[in-house]
Amino acid sequence: MNYSAAMVDLRRQGEMSGHYWSSRSNQTAKMWDKVAYDAALDGDTVVVFIKGLNLRPHKISDPTQFSCHFGLKNLEKHEGSLLRTKAVTAAQEVVRCLLPRGIRNNPEKAHGLRVTLGHDTVNGRARVHELMPSVSRIRGSSPEVKRRNRGKYELCACTMVWNQASALREWIAYHAWLGVQRWFIYDNNSDDGIDKVIEDLDVEGYNISRKTWPWIKTQEAGFSNCALRARDECNWVGFFDVDEFFYFPHAFHHQGEQGLPGENSLQLLVANFSSSTTVAEIRTTCHSFGPSGLSLPPKQGVTMGYTCRLQSPERHKSIVRPDMLDVTLLNVVHHFRLREGFGYHNLPESTAVINHYKYQVWETFKAKFFRRVATYVVDWQEDQNKGSKDRAPGLGTEAIEPPNWRLQFCEVWDTGLKDFLLSYFADPATGLLPWERSLL
Repeated sequence: MNYSAAMVDLRRQGEMSGHYWSSRSNQTAKMWDKVAYDAALDGDTVVVFIKGLNLRPHKISDPTQFSCHFGLKNLEKHEGSLLRTKAVTAAQEVVRCLLPRGIRNNPEKAHGLRVTLGHDTVNGRARVHELMPSVSRIRGSSPEVKRRNRGKYELCACTMVWNQASALREWIAYHAWLGVQRWFIYDNNSDDGIDKVIEDLDVEGYNISRKTWPWIKTQEAGFSNCALRARDECNWVGFFDVDEFFYFPHAFHHQGEQGLPGENSLQLLVANFSSSTTVAEIRTTCHSFGPSGLSLPPKQGVTMGYTCRLQSPERHKSIVRPDMLDVTLLNVVHHFRLREGFGYHNLPESTAVINHYKYQVWETFKAKFFRRVATYVVDWQEDQNKGSKDRAPGLGTEAIEPPNWRLQFCEVWDTGLKDFLLSYFADPATGLLPWERSLL
């Protein structure tokens, strides 16, 4: 894709928690190949998020080729006062620089400053240090920072979505019951009314904030940004998608002393590791479910409709301690590089698994052909990496429904989560589930 010619709907940048912009300032802007688009304070450093660096995927890069430049006006044209500092880390599309000496002891003075990245390049035979275009200003303290003195949430969740309004309510209502207390939703240029859905959920008490993140194929940088935001609020933060649901086979079938069996299971699980001096990541195995014979999206939700899956697990997802992540914030497919001395714990499948409703009815699934959100994952329209685990087996480069799609990816019928929800969550009189009743 020629990104220099691509267009993106840039909605008003910022965060929304309990507020909906009824008069949003929308504009269509060219999406540059290279641009610094976000920046965040972190102690005496600033973390800059840049699209188009083309650094090695999954690796830490040499920061000495980069520098940060600060000012109040057009940085690329060297207008106004321009301060320069060195980069101290670089990985994928995230670069960390020292703050200018004059404001290092008082970082609050950096709020509102424009910042961009300088990088070494070759122009003809000459080696030059070139400034990248920038729309980035260092953001000030957000409301969640005020929580530092009130104690942290035990468990938060972060996800990046594109046009997932119809799926969000079921995912949030269910995982809130499992103990998720705070939600960070990164909206990757949705146009399906998801902002209104998030507003309604926040009013209902689900404690959600929405951050517009319109830059295409920048999921890893978005997760780095989220980890940085969540660190002051959360002991643990889970990075998983809205079609992924935690399931506790043992806990869900043993009545607790109070409440429903399995209530707060996820929060209680991570709390057991909060004082660990070695574990900073908890990994959970994913089971991939298929269309399960359906041709239309299930009206009661994915947990009710998709009940047939592949026998062998595919991949896993992680919950991490954001204060124990490597300073680079490097992450790959929902996993972060951890600080030295810390490792991960693999949950046994008898304790917990993730039901990944991955291969849904074709009407829903075909949207994956539009684009993939990860920076280093090839879009499916491109004739590359056809054997990648990211692709559905047997599909080509066009969104053409294969024969018998509704019967594929079905090796084991698994109704465990569905049966549990119908037994304990469905309204006895109407049969409606909580995410259905809230829509009435």
